[in-house]
Amino acid sequence: MPIRISNAFGATLASLWLLAGSSHAQVDRLTGKPFATRSEIVASGGMVATSQPLATQVGLKILQDGGSAMDAAIAANAALGLMEPVSCGIGGDLFAIVWDAETQKLYGLNGSGRSPMGLSFDALKQELAAQNLEALPPYGMLSISVPGAVDGWFTLHEKFGKLPMEEVLAPAIYYAKDGFPVSELIAYYWDKSVPVLQDQPGAFRETFTLNGHAPRSGEIFRNPDLARTYERIAQGGAEVFYRGEIADEIDAFFQANGGYLRRADFAAHHSEWVDPVSVNYRGYDVFELPPNGQGMAALQMLKILERHELAALGYNTPEFLHLMIEAKKLVYEDRAKFYADPDFTAAPIDFLLSDEYAAQRDALIDPLRAAKRIDAGKPLRSGDTIYLTTADSKGNMVSLIQSNFRGMGSGVVVPGLGFGFQDRGQLFSLIPGHANVYAPGKRPFHTIIPGFVTKDGKPWLSFGVMGGGMQPQGHVQILVNLIDFHMNVQEAGDAARWQHFGSSEPTGETMTDGGYVELETGIPWETVRGLKQRGHDIRIGNGAFGGYQGILRDPENGVYHGASESRKDGQAAGF
Repeated sequence: MPIRISNAFGATLASLWLLAGSSHAQVDRLTGKPFATRSEIVASGGMVATSQPLATQVGLKILQDGGSAMDAAIAANAALGLMEPVSCGIGGDLFAIVWDAETQKLYGLNGSGRSPMGLSFDALKQELAAQNLEALPPYGMLSISVPGAVDGWFTLHEKFGKLPMEEVLAPAIYYAKDGFPVSELIAYYWDKSVPVLQDQPGAFRETFTLNGHAPRSGEIFRNPDLARTYERIAQGGAEVFYRGEIADEIDAFFQANGGYLRRADFAAHHSEWVDPVSVNYRGYDVFELPPNGQGMAALQMLKILERHELAALGYNTPEFLHLMIEAKKLVYEDRAKFYADPDFTAAPIDFLLSDEYAAQRDALIDPLRAAKRIDAGKPLRSGDTIYLTTADSKGNMVSLIQSNFRGMGSGVVVPGLGFGFQDRGQLFSLIPGHANVYAPGKRPFHTIIPGFVTKDGKPWLSFGVMGGGMQPQGHVQILVNLIDFHMNVQEAGDAARWQHFGSSEPTGETMTDGGYVELETGIPWETVRGLKQRGHDIRIGNGAFGGYQGILRDPENGVYHGASESRKDGQAAGF
C-alpha cells in the first residue's frame, strides 16, 4: 500500500525508507552488526585516520619513521591541504587537542587568525554598501582573516614534534611535485567550487583547474607552487610565512587587488594555548575548546541529555530524536548570543555548563511539541573543513581540525603560492553590540572543533565530525552512540544521522519558525511520522551530515581502535 508523504518526501523514498529504515532490516551488513559499513581498525603500534587514504598513509609513514603523533598529524594535514583543497589548506585556521603521554595532560591550541587591523567596522560597512551588499560575502577579499594554520603547525611541533619539519613536510612536497590521483568525493566538491571561484582575484584557475575544469576522479593533479611554498616553510619555519618573504608577497598582492590584510597583520599573529573545557557525561570526561569556537555547544547538549535515560527511550525512536533535536535548539540560542572571541567578550562558560542551567533549559522542552522560537538563556554575570586524528606507540594522541571554511574558501589565490585563503571572516556579525560583531584584530566565531574524551583520567577517544553547524550535533550523536548505546567506534559513525537547520546564528539571524530537520535514510519511518506529529519540519538529507574520524584507546589490551567516515573518501589505518 503506497504511503503519501508531503513536502520533500515522495512515495518511492518512503518505500526505500521502510525497507532500510528499521534497525532490524540492516543486519545484512558484512559485519553482521546493524550500524557498521565495515569493521573498525585495530592496531597497537600507531594509528592515523583522515578523510583521504593517501594522507592517512603519509601519516603512517611518519609514525613508522619514528615520528610522534604530532609529526604524523602535521604531515597528514599538509597532504590534505594538497589533496583536499576543497576543505582545508594553509590559507585557513587550525584547532587541536593533544594528549601528551609524558605529562599525562591534555593541551588545547587555538590557531585561528584575526581580522585586518586596517579595516574598521565603519570602513567595512562603507565597503559593503559600495558593493550593494548587506552582509559579509562568502568570496573575495572582505571575508579573509589571517590564516593561522602554519603558525599552529610550528607551535604544536615545537612542543610535541620529534622529526625535523623538512622530514615531516617531505611527503606532501613529493606529491605536490609528482602528482596524485584525485579521489571521488573530493572531485565532486572540487567541481562544485570551480565555477563559483574561478573569477576571484589571483591565480585560482591556474592553480586549481586542469585546462579550466576541476580534476575528475582518478585524474592526476599537481601543485608545484604549493610544493615550493611548503619547501620554503620547511626551511624557514613560520617566520618566513608571517614575517618573511611569503608575507611580503601576500601584502603586495592584497594591496594591488583591494584586500585589507597587510604584513603587519601577519607579523602580529600568534596561536594561543588554551585549557579545554569539559563536562562529565555518564562517567566520561568530554573535552572541547572554549570560544571563539562552538565546541561548548556539544557540552551544553550533553548536560541536558544526561538528565534523561536515552537508552530507555530506544535508539532513533520519535521520543529519542525529539529530545536530541530540542536540546540542540536550546543550546544553539546560547551559541548565537555568547560564543565569540574571548579577547573582546568573555562567554559565561561556568554558568552555561552548570547543572543549574542545564535543569533550567531542560525544563523548556515540551515532549510533544517542537519549539518554534527560543530565547537564549540569561546567565548570572559576575562583573568545508577536515578533521584528522593520530596516535603513536607512546600513547600520545592528537585531535586536529583545519579548514578554509566555505568550500575552497574565498577563492583568492596569490600567484605562485599554490593555496587559497579562507573566508572565515564571513562569520562575523554586523550588529553593533553583538558579542561576535566585526572589529579590527578580532577572531571571528568558528565552527571547527576537535573533540577528546578521557575515562578515569586516561585517554579514551580522540574524535571529530567536520561540517559547519553539524559539528556539535555530530559530536553528541557519536558520543551517545558510543556511551548510551554501546556501539563500537566505527558503528558510532556509520549509524544514520540527523541534522537540525535554522537555529539563531552568531551572525545575527534569529529562529522564528523552528527550523527544519534533515534525516538520513536508516531512520525508521515510524520515527519520521512521530516527529512530524510533534510539529517538526522533516526533510530528506542531501549528504551533508559531517565527516567523522575517531581513534579509541583500549588500555586493557594496549591497542587503538580506529574509524573513518563512510560518507567521505577517508581511511583509518594502523600498524
